[in-house]
Amino acid sequence: MAFLTFNKSELVNLSYSLKREIISANKTGAYCNTSIVTCNTRRYHGLLAVPVDRLKGKYVLLSALDESLVLNGKQFNLGIHCYGDVYEPRGHKYIVDFDLDPSPVITYKIGDIVFKKSIILAPDNDQVLIKYELAESPEKVSLMLKPFLAFRNIHSLTSQNSEARTEYREVEGGVSFRMYENFPDLNMQLSCKSMFRYMPYWYNGITYSDEYRRGFNCTEDLFVPGMFVMNMKPGETIVFSGSVNEVNPKQLKRKCTEIERKLTEISDYHDILVHNADILICNRNGHKQINAGFSWLETGLLRETIVALPGLTLYADGNTKEFEEILDNLISAEQDRLTKKTTQIEAPLRLTDTIQQYIEFTGEEKRIWEKYGKVLKAIVDSYAPGRRAEVTMHPNGLLWAQMDRVALSWMNAYVDGYPVTERAGYQVETNALWYNALCFALDMEAKYGARKSAFAARWSHVRDLVLENFQKTFWDKQAGYLADYVDNNGRNLDVRPNQLFAVYLPYSPIDDLKKMAVMQVINNELVTARGIRTLSPRNAKYRGVYEGSQRERDLAYHQGCAFPSLLSPYIDLCFRMIGPSFYKKAKYLVEGFFKDINKHGVGAFSELYDGDPPHEPHGAISCACSTAALLRAYYLMKKYKEEKK
Repeated sequence: MAFLTFNKSELVNLSYSLKREIISANKTGAYCNTSIVTCNTRRYHGLLAVPVDRLKGKYVLLSALDESLVLNGKQFNLGIHCYGDVYEPRGHKYIVDFDLDPSPVITYKIGDIVFKKSIILAPDNDQVLIKYELAESPEKVSLMLKPFLAFRNIHSLTSQNSEARTEYREVEGGVSFRMYENFPDLNMQLSCKSMFRYMPYWYNGITYSDEYRRGFNCTEDLFVPGMFVMNMKPGETIVFSGSVNEVNPKQLKRKCTEIERKLTEISDYHDILVHNADILICNRNGHKQINAGFSWLETGLLRETIVALPGLTLYADGNTKEFEEILDNLISAEQDRLTKKTTQIEAPLRLTDTIQQYIEFTGEEKRIWEKYGKVLKAIVDSYAPGRRAEVTMHPNGLLWAQMDRVALSWMNAYVDGYPVTERAGYQVETNALWYNALCFALDMEAKYGARKSAFAARWSHVRDLVLENFQKTFWDKQAGYLADYVDNNGRNLDVRPNQLFAVYLPYSPIDDLKKMAVMQVINNELVTARGIRTLSPRNAKYRGVYEGSQRERDLAYHQGCAFPSLLSPYIDLCFRMIGPSFYKKAKYLVEGFFKDINKHGVGAFSELYDGDPPHEPHGAISCACSTAALLRAYYLMKKYKEEKK
C-alpha cells in the first residue's frame, strides 16, 4: 500500500487538488513538477524541465502530455488545462486514485475501463518516462497522446511566434523536436508501434492559476505538434519517453521496470526526509551541488548550501564523503564571496558552524582542521578593516554592515527596490557568528598551528574585544533580550530569531543568565508548531499570513513567517541546555510537519509557513534548508533518546 494517497472526492475537487503538487528530480538536475491531477498551475510546472548548460539555466521542454481513450467511437479526454476561468478538458473527473509509491501513480476509471498512469523521472539522465497500463477494459482501446511543448526558461512564459521551429524529424519509435537554436532535442518515443499524426497548432491563453493568484503574468501559448495514436489491449503496458537523447524504444519497458525496482520503498516519515535529501543533491557532469529548493530556487547557492549541507548528508545517511565533495566544490566556486565581497555578509561566517558540526559528527578534529582551517582563517582575515566594502570591523571588534538600499543579511526581501528589513549596523547574528569564528579558529590554531602564529597575533585581541563589547552593545536590560541590530539610532528591539545564534553557537558571547532570558523570549513569542517565526506577533509590523500579491508576500516573508530551517539551531540548543527531557517537545515540533505532508508539495517539506495558526505551508515546495533541519532534529532525537537509556 502506498504511503501517501488521495481519494476521488479529493482529486475531483480542484480547489483542493490544484494546491497539491508532485515533484520528482534526479541527479542531472532535471525535474518533473505538476499538480496531483497533472494540471499545471505555475510557470515552473512541466513534465520535463532540464538544465541547459550552454543557456545557463533550467528549461521546460515538455509542459504536458494529454491522454485520450477511444472506445467504440467515443473519446474520453483525460487531460486538464486552465484557460482563464475555464478548465478544458476536464479529465480530472475520471481520476479515482492517486498514490505516491514512491513515484506518482494516477488511476482513471471510465465505465468498465481502469487506466493507470505512472510518472517516472530517470535517475541518471534528462528523461521522463510515463507508463500507461490498461488494467481493465471490456475490449481494446485507442490511446492518443498529445504533447504540449514549451522550450523556454522555467522563470519565463512563451507565446506563439514565427521563430519557433515547428518541423520534426523521425526517430525510432517516435519523433524529435527542437523549437529554438541552442536547445537540446526533445525526443518523444514509445515502446509500442504507433502513428504520429502531424497537426501543428498553438494552444493560446493557457492560464497558470497560481501565478495569477500571486499577481504575476500567468498566460502562455504552447505548441502542440500533433498526436501519437496506438492501440492498447486489456492488460497491456505502454511506456512513453521524453528525453534529450534518443533511446532504444525496445528497452523502455525494461528500463522503467528497473527504475521502479530500485526506488526505495517509503515506509515512514524518516524515509521521506532521506528521499528528499537525495533529490536535493545534484550531480551534473560529475559536479555535486545542493539545489536550494524546487522548483525555482537555484543550485549551488552559498548560504543555502552551507546551512543545508550537514543535514542532507551527515544526518541523512552519514555520508561524510559526499559532505566533503559538495563542500570542496562550493569552496572552489565561491572564493570571491567567501573571502572578498558578498551581500550575504554572515554566510561565510556560517561555514565555521558547518565545520564544527562535521567535527562533532566524526570526531576527526585534527584532520578536518588541517583540511579546512586555511579557508576558515582566510574568511576571518577577510573581515579585517578595509577588506570588504559591505562590512567594516570597528575599533570595538564588532562588524558594522551597511550599504544603502541593500539587505545585508539572510532577511533579504525587497519591495519597490527597498529592503523590507535592511538592518544596517551591528547585526546580532552576524556578530555572534563572528565571535564563534574567531574563537574556533584561534583555538584550533593554538592546538595545531605554528608556535608563533601570525594569525593568532592578529586576531586574539579582536576576539577579546568582541567578548567585551557584544553584551554592552546588544543586551537591553529593560527588555530582557538582545537587540536585533544596533544602528546610529540605538538598539532595534524587534523580537526576531537572530538572537538565537548568540545562544546556540559553541562559543557564545553572552553569559548563562542572559542565555536563559533570550530563550524565554524566543519560546514565548517565536516558536510555533511549524518552525520559528521571524518576528513576534506583538510587533506592529507582524504579518501572520503569507498571501496576496508579490508585494504583500514580500512584506510578510521576514515579518512573521515561520521557518522550519531555524529549528536546526533551536532543537540542538534545547537538547544541550535541557538534555533528554526535551525529547517530547522535539518530537512535537518535528511531527507537526508530517501532518502537512499531503499539502503544498506532496511528500516534500516547504520553505516557510504562516506565522499564524493553522500555519499553512508556502514558498518552495521542497526546500533544502527545511529538509536538512528536520533531518538534524531526527538525528538529535535519536542521539538523546539513546543517551537516556
